Amino acid sequence: MKSYLSHLICSKCHEKFDHRELQTFCTSCNKPLLAIYDLEKVKSELARDIFSGREPNLWRYRELLPVLDERHIITLGEGFTPLIKLQPQMGLDNIWVKDDSQIPTGSFKARGLAMAVSKAHELGVSKVAIPTAGNAGGALAAYAIRAGMECFIFMPKDVPNINYLESKLTGAHVTLVDGIISDCGKIVAEKKEEMGWFDVSTLKEPYRIEGKKTMGLEIAEQFDWQLPDVIIYPTGGGTGLIGMWKAFGELKELGWISGDLPRMISVQSTGCDPITQAFEGGKMESEFFENAETVAAGIRVPKAFGDALILQALKESCGLAVSVSDEEILASLSELAQKEGMVVCPEGAATYSALKLLKEKGDVNRSDKIVLFNTGSGLKYPEVLSQIIN
Repeated sequence: MKSYLSHLICSKCHEKFDHRELQTFCTSCNKPLLAIYDLEKVKSELARDIFSGREPNLWRYRELLPVLDERHIITLGEGFTPLIKLQPQMGLDNIWVKDDSQIPTGSFKARGLAMAVSKAHELGVSKVAIPTAGNAGGALAAYAIRAGMECFIFMPKDVPNINYLESKLTGAHVTLVDGIISDCGKIVAEKKEEMGWFDVSTLKEPYRIEGKKTMGLEIAEQFDWQLPDVIIYPTGGGTGLIGMWKAFGELKELGWISGDLPRMISVQSTGCDPITQAFEGGKMESEFFENAETVAAGIRVPKAFGDALILQALKESCGLAVSVSDEEILASLSELAQKEGMVVCPEGAATYSALKLLKEKGDVNRSDKIVLFNTGSGLKYPEVLSQIIN
């Protein structure tokens, strides 16, 4: 195994950091760090068909991932999830769902946490901590225990109970917080030095984004290196959207894809939509969203640490940011189950609601190849499903 990781760079001031040392975020401007690869060397030494026939998980792309020694890979077989084509509808012929409900621990969070834990393991970390809206906690707990790490999780007390149960079952120290994810984040930030925790919060270390980047690599390979026209993505912390956009840029630089890149569409709930508000206001950073509330717990993030990177990707891709109501989310969740047999998570249902809105406004066309992201299993939200059935 060989990784072509070269160094880390600040996403804002471009200061370089050594990837052989444990890093968090930029010490100069407090912005996320990005992993940089020697793509010229990749181009001269590898062909894109190298991935064909490899194991069907995200580690098939190991040359473009940050773990240097495969002995440190902590895996449950995550990644390479299916693209499921929906029936033609809304006057649209090519709607696909990238279905991460089939990933270990039941959500796409396993991608980022598998990568972050593996790299932390390589760099000697023994204790990890995370604030979570639910699914990230369960994923971290699973990978941390496989890595022999002690795990500390802080989640709002109103998260789906299954998130609490799976984290406790896996042996994590779980604290329920009277508040939302930003309140949980404050606790981790205040205690991490005293407790010796490595903070794996969204974009406060450089490698979760590399795990999420694999969604973009998979889409490219699964569509035979012809990217879709539109990608609709539920956006909380936004790591996946940023990661996919990074992946497409790397593939373009390698010459492995050609033509226009997809338009990236960010979806939030009207009960918590700081990115949409910033985008509509022409801003490149968001404001803290007060009193955030939505059934889609995973996108209840009042202020994303990587908001500037999210908004930059939307701008560069000629994309959009839209918001949908909880009522629309619940209706879409029900509709996808009854029409397609897919029990998606509320965040995934939000992308279907957003597609309807985009079609009404004329922002997508019949011939567009459109990918919706279902980021987790609806079965992890029994309380939400009960609202629909009852």
